Amino acid sequence: MRIFGKLTTYLLVGLIALGTAGFFWLRTSLPETSGQLVLDGLEHSVSVYRDTNAVPHIFAESKHDAYFALGFVHAQDRLWQMEFLRRLGAGRLAEVLGAKAVRTDQYIRTLGLPRTADAIYANSPSIVQNALKAYSDGVNAWLAARKGALPPEFALLRYEPEPWHPVDPLLWSRLMATRLGRNQGDETARLRIAEALAEKGLPVRMIEDLWPAATDTDPVTVAGDLLPLKPLWLQDSGSNGWVVHGDRTATGKPILANDPHLRFGAPILWYLAHIEAPGLRLTGATVPGVPFMVLGHNGSIAWGMTNGAGDAEDLFIESVDPSDPSKYLTPDGAEPFRERQESIKVLDDDDVTFVVRETRHGPVVSDLRKRPENDVKVAALASPALRGDDQTVAAIQAINGAKSWHEFEAASHLFHTPHTNLFFASIDGDIGLVSAGRIPLRRSGTGFAPVQGADGAHDWLGYIPEAALPRLYNPALGWIVNANNRIVGDDYPYLIAGDWGAPYRAMRIVELLEPSNSHDVTASEKMQRDVVSVAARKLLPTMLAVKPAESREQRAKAMLAGWPYEMDRDRPEPLIYATWLRHLGRLLIVDELSGPKARDYQRLVGRPGARFVNFALTVKPVWCDDISTPEAESCADQLSASLSTALDEIETSLGDDMAAWRWGALHHATFAHPVLRRAPLAAPFVDLRIETDGGDYTVNRGMTAGLGHPVPATHLDGAGYRAVYDLADLENSRFMIATGQSGNFLSPHYGDFLERWRDGKYIKILGGREAVRNAPHLRLSPLSE
Repeated sequence: MRIFGKLTTYLLVGLIALGTAGFFWLRTSLPETSGQLVLDGLEHSVSVYRDTNAVPHIFAESKHDAYFALGFVHAQDRLWQMEFLRRLGAGRLAEVLGAKAVRTDQYIRTLGLPRTADAIYANSPSIVQNALKAYSDGVNAWLAARKGALPPEFALLRYEPEPWHPVDPLLWSRLMATRLGRNQGDETARLRIAEALAEKGLPVRMIEDLWPAATDTDPVTVAGDLLPLKPLWLQDSGSNGWVVHGDRTATGKPILANDPHLRFGAPILWYLAHIEAPGLRLTGATVPGVPFMVLGHNGSIAWGMTNGAGDAEDLFIESVDPSDPSKYLTPDGAEPFRERQESIKVLDDDDVTFVVRETRHGPVVSDLRKRPENDVKVAALASPALRGDDQTVAAIQAINGAKSWHEFEAASHLFHTPHTNLFFASIDGDIGLVSAGRIPLRRSGTGFAPVQGADGAHDWLGYIPEAALPRLYNPALGWIVNANNRIVGDDYPYLIAGDWGAPYRAMRIVELLEPSNSHDVTASEKMQRDVVSVAARKLLPTMLAVKPAESREQRAKAMLAGWPYEMDRDRPEPLIYATWLRHLGRLLIVDELSGPKARDYQRLVGRPGARFVNFALTVKPVWCDDISTPEAESCADQLSASLSTALDEIETSLGDDMAAWRWGALHHATFAHPVLRRAPLAAPFVDLRIETDGGDYTVNRGMTAGLGHPVPATHLDGAGYRAVYDLADLENSRFMIATGQSGNFLSPHYGDFLERWRDGKYIKILGGREAVRNAPHLRLSPLSE
């Protein structure tokens, strides 16, 4: 036993020593921030200063060297994120993650994103190709020059990255175009909901109730003024943007504010940078893996983006030729499926080889499911995001260099996918917006649900002409607002979309802008922090008409009656309201759409949305009746039952002291590592979590996970980047990202922005060498020097 004890002690000491050595070795993956490195591929020396927030300030003597240096610093700070996104966009995750990633790879390969990226690169102008090559050379220069370890993920997954290629940045642009297009999922869900209604013997037209027409006056972005509209009632995801003309600001110059909303992850998508070179002066948010400034300012103009929500995808139900399954039917007769073979390498497993079929409309996405032996119908996806002549990356590069509205507007014509509202403000005092992108012109139909492909009745005839796309320039109103609400009025001659984001965030932004003619940067900061729920203000009075019999429910009602509709993390009322709304929405639809069909609707409109709940309570109370019971339930019955269920759920998590409940106790912003979150030992070190304010419909977006999630109030989606640009003094502009500059969880800058982001704080990014002369300085020199 004594010998065994000694051996055990030696083993533990050895393991601790080995672990310590491994830890210190992995720390060598952190970037060098000072000194000099001699690199192949540079034309001249480049200076990289990192300020106290780890924001790089790049000073180069040519655009080539600026792109090269950005690739180098991206690789220093975010190589694993770049690698993950590259493999995701190329359909090559299974090579390093194994069989669990095969389905994702199959989807990407079926869409043909790698082939599309190759075609876009071949069709890009030389100025874009040169930038992509210079950037890739910078990434590869870091790979060649590094002296320490790769980021820890590579060690844990036991592989090294391949060299970076000029086409690789285009994979991210295709990922975003398909991710933000997202209409194919909506169409599929609507079809399944219609099937579910039919199975229950209910009128299929009831599906229209799930997207009822608005009854209140909602903001329209491109209408010169605020007009009534009738959008479909979807609970939305997206972004906020507003720009205020100098006539309504304290300085007499515009102010532009923007905060895009995407699903959270660790690290966040965005990376702050400041770049100066002859003909290039950029400050703002880049995306690791991409050489251009996606959001920011260039010293002359500032720009921002919100999701335009245009319906740019259609699912076509193709008919297989009954006499020849290798063909499908078209208006001109049977045509053969175009076929290509894809092979996916799988870690520790056999390769997966499959055939992708394509029709005249696009790839057959229904083949991703188990293919029946004698399929008679297949679904093909039509999307402009799959076109090889897309010039969106060229548009972003052109915006980076634009100095005026004329140049910005010209660049917007190249912005093809996804459909995006591009905000503009200039130091000359102009403001504007272009709703840019390829929106199909359909022979017939609205794109609401999948359509037959054989007869050609719903074929695309082209796209809305660029000159006819919605736009505003120096509107008389003095501001432009979009928060994914409808962008055109009923008099617009083309169909952009049938379903738009809920108007509540836009309503609140207008409420805050309207009273002031002396708007300033501080006011826009405050607006981005705003947590008043206009949705709750409109819906809660109807919900509070319930007359609960139990004292617990009465106390909850009394608390809500005095609540100012603020989704404050330290208050109990937001938790009671949000949980009640979630369960009420479920009760209204679960009987009609029981089983997986209900989950489809809840995924589509989000838990279901406040607009549908309001519609059901005030316009179509037939939804309150539970058709699975012989009794006729009233809306009062469902309000009472859902309130009790909501309170039971909260008590299970937080106890029965209602006054001690807090929204933030369950509403956590969760930033999960895309791979290591599934490793129990690693997750505590790589995942980030913090209590947050806001809700599904507040300007300070706190989009919740909803039904089906272990903690439905979990905050999964919101403003990963916030910026306020002061066109009177661009160095007075404010910036913040959600996690930190580093993607390496061993770095102190992995999550050092998190609390400041949650609390609505900002940093400034000052230009010029003098502002950073005392910061760590890394000199990158060419071989010839």
